[in-house]
Amino acid sequence: MNNRYTTEEYVSMIDAALEKTLEKCGDNVVSEAMKYSVRNGGKRVRPLLVLEFCRICGGDINDALPFACAVEMIHTYSLIHDDLPCMDNDDMRRGQPSCHIKFKENFALLAGDSLLTFAFSSVLNSEVAKNDPAMALEALSVLAECAGNAGMIGGQVIDLESEGKQISSDTLEKMDRLKTGALIKASCVIGVVVAHGSDEAKLAAADFAEKLGQAFQVIDDILDVIGNEETLGKPVGSDVQSNKSTYVSLLGLELSEQFAKKLTGEALSCLEFFGEEAVYLREFSKKLLSRRN
Repeated sequence: MNNRYTTEEYVSMIDAALEKTLEKCGDNVVSEAMKYSVRNGGKRVRPLLVLEFCRICGGDINDALPFACAVEMIHTYSLIHDDLPCMDNDDMRRGQPSCHIKFKENFALLAGDSLLTFAFSSVLNSEVAKNDPAMALEALSVLAECAGNAGMIGGQVIDLESEGKQISSDTLEKMDRLKTGALIKASCVIGVVVAHGSDEAKLAAADFAEKLGQAFQVIDDILDVIGNEETLGKPVGSDVQSNKSTYVSLLGLELSEQFAKKLTGEALSCLEFFGEEAVYLREFSKKLLSRRN
């Protein structure tokens, strides 16, 4: 099995690969807005999952890096658009001015669009895609489906349609499974695809991602209530102000915390398929449960 890596090592590799990739994104105000937003990175959860699932399935993480970058660029584009006045109208992102505040709304919109298209073109122009086009096609198909109207965008549609309304727990779960969970699912499955893993491994990775993604969103909802604004890098209480239905508003704080623990436990059970090689993913999942930003 390939060497194991720490979170710090993974993040360093991802950031270096992103910088190298972004050198080819152009040289104008939109490319500057793209770089600004990508560099204002968070925990790099999604690209990290691409690399680690590739590793535990016996693949070369260097082959997975272009796909990890693509996932992170699509995640970043979604955050740029999510912050726009026509969406959540947030002025801050991770302690820095949102892209539309820094570069104006029209350029932020184009930066998001450009990151989406650049994510796919950067992979298609990579050496690994040229050497293994069938694998690249399968991986990009997963990414496109999870990022589109059947995935992340579909979840955003439910979010917008639910503004100012009390929605059911089933609707909330579907929204979060699509808006938050779909790209996490893509990350895990793509890692397996790059490593030429089995269909059973893809299924186990998808099941893990579904539970982890939902737990991730429950913690987000909790932090919007009890989080520290300085630590989060954005205002707390925005869900209440926007009259959004969340796990906390439907279940209460204590039951939401219990639910996040339950989901994390179920995610850990899905990792049994990968045996001892999944030790890092187990610890990583537990850390996400206890995160405060």
